[in-house]
Amino acid sequence: MAKLFGFSIDDKSNKSPSVISPVPETNQDGVDNYISSGFYGQYVDIEGVYKTEHDLIRRYREMSLHPEADGAIEDVVNEAIVSDLYDSPVEVELSNLNASEGIKKKIRQEFKYLKEILDFDRKSHEIFRNWYIDGRVYYLKVIDQKNPSAGIQELRYIDPLKIKYIRQEKKDPNGKKLDTGYARVNGRSQEEFQNGPEFEEYFQYTPSPNYPTGSLGGRGKSIKIAKDAITYCTSGLVDRNKNTVLSYLHKAIKALNQLRMIEDSLVIYRLSRAPERRIFYIDVGNLPKVKAEQYLREVMSRYRNKLAYNAQTGEVRDDRKFMSMMEDFWLPRREGGRGTEITTLPGGQNLGELSDIEYFQKKLYRALGVPESRIAADGGFNLGRSSEILRDELKFAKFVGRLRKRFAQMFNDMLRTQLILKNICTPEDWEVMKDHIQYDFLYDNQFAELKESELIQNRLGILATMEPYIGKYYSTEYVRKRVLRQTDQEIIEIDEQIEDEIQKGILPDPSTVDPITGQPLPQEDPAAAGAEQLPGEGSGMEGMGADPMSMGEIPTDPDLDAQAAEMAAGIDKQYTKDIKKADL
Repeated sequence: MAKLFGFSIDDKSNKSPSVISPVPETNQDGVDNYISSGFYGQYVDIEGVYKTEHDLIRRYREMSLHPEADGAIEDVVNEAIVSDLYDSPVEVELSNLNASEGIKKKIRQEFKYLKEILDFDRKSHEIFRNWYIDGRVYYLKVIDQKNPSAGIQELRYIDPLKIKYIRQEKKDPNGKKLDTGYARVNGRSQEEFQNGPEFEEYFQYTPSPNYPTGSLGGRGKSIKIAKDAITYCTSGLVDRNKNTVLSYLHKAIKALNQLRMIEDSLVIYRLSRAPERRIFYIDVGNLPKVKAEQYLREVMSRYRNKLAYNAQTGEVRDDRKFMSMMEDFWLPRREGGRGTEITTLPGGQNLGELSDIEYFQKKLYRALGVPESRIAADGGFNLGRSSEILRDELKFAKFVGRLRKRFAQMFNDMLRTQLILKNICTPEDWEVMKDHIQYDFLYDNQFAELKESELIQNRLGILATMEPYIGKYYSTEYVRKRVLRQTDQEIIEIDEQIEDEIQKGILPDPSTVDPITGQPLPQEDPAAAGAEQLPGEGSGMEGMGADPMSMGEIPTDPDLDAQAAEMAAGIDKQYTKDIKKADL
């Protein structure tokens, strides 16, 4: 690693020598292996679509400039990244992490710091859009080499056209593959075969790449950067045949090209067939052939108006250099005919048909995973019943959720580096913690909310129907688990919240409410009840206990007795809660 630029975080956890496998570890992008020539020397031609990953990324970016493709991309990005005036688009969720509150607080602080240096709250839409279009995103983690414990100082975006992840077999200075070190038996080592080759991983960065037409390689100078110094996140789509990472736009390449061609052909057809063309029959008399043709050209140049359509700009101009189907027809007619005549050809029919355009638009949206119903400009949002919701919208919500989980790997890598550099955790601890660290994105998909609200409403309706049978045919626990779909942990948490709200006075005490009518029970006058139980009425000893010498009883305080009973009940309830938690 000393030859590489950047830094490396070494994992000191060594696996047992008995752990062997002929299959190398799969990288996070899903690509099994890369050839040693890397980014610029790799042919990945797929049906003439692209030759190198550089051409592929350029194709994706050109696709994003098309209006229909841009509209579908914006639908995806707007669903994934929700910008709010007060809330951040994403927050770290640590409820499933088994760690102390001090560690969780530090993780939240470091995640907030990473968002600040990334300027994610302001640039979240741009960052996610670039990742979605290119299919990959790279950030250089800049640290203070003299003081690494200060953590990441800056995160710098790297254009995917200038960097490539390299994974190749390790070789010695002479260019030979490294031996695994096992002794050979009869010229072959079984252990060596089982463990397979060792790989080295790094990033190849070319600040000013040169891509000559028709050549394979870039002539710019490259820099090797250590793997841990780069935050690397891909789309997760991989072409297994070519070991190439793809973007989510790749499936729409053919559909978009077809839509472009059909639109251009439709415009040209309408411009050429819309006007009514004329046929001029010019009487040339008995003129010789050469003079007749000359005479005909003179008449044509005198009267014709030639229009040409530019498919690049969409302009229509008067240009005599280009051939066009909008010209009139000029035909010579000899003496003896009907003389000079002008007839009119009708324009094209069915010019208002757009079914083919609509078909390819829907095909493009299907290829990008966006519901077809979002194409219509007049398609409003209907907050009706969830049964009226299209299945495509639910599929789209799940698709966006998968995109978020994949994109969150970028935060995972940044957070790992930051926590290890600041000695908050070790690489071994991170391997245990990373699966329990989640990221909560803002969510505004009303379809999912509507579906959830209807589920709750239906469950409460079933509960109201079963109310007379609870305690007779159904238990309360059965109803909460099977009808309301509450887990054991949720039951404990809800019970604690209810008791807390009763103590705070937010909810009424169940002992003071009629269980049938729900109305509060009539309360007795405490003064009247106390007067009935006091002895020696009129003796001036009201409110005091009887004489202990005369009655043989010890005086008691009703308030103290009530407090003791309440404390005993609280101890019993807490004991029951502890038993339930221990069972969970």
